[in-house]
Amino acid sequence: MKPIEFDAIIFQEGKSYIAYCPELDVSSCGKDVDEARRNLKTAVRLFIEEADKLGTLDDILKEAGYQRAADGGWKSPRIVSTEVMSLSA
Repeated sequence: MKPIEFDAIIFQEGKSYIAYCPELDVSSCGKDVDEARRNLKTAVRLFIEEADKLGTLDDILKEAGYQRAADGGWKSPRIVSTEVMSLSA
């Protein structure tokens, strides 16, 4: 499998840490940031492997905004900003 880049957003929910890959809509969790990060890598790898086996990987990556790189791998879309915003009612 060619390397595939992805963004990870990690946040805390109670005592757990959630790691989320927005491009692929895959998430995982852990008891700390490092464990959540490791578990997300595993979840993304399994997701990619299964999509590849099913023959749907190229379509999934294209729909998620990935583009083919010159080396045959995939270049991910980049998150350019994250912000905390609010609305008042």
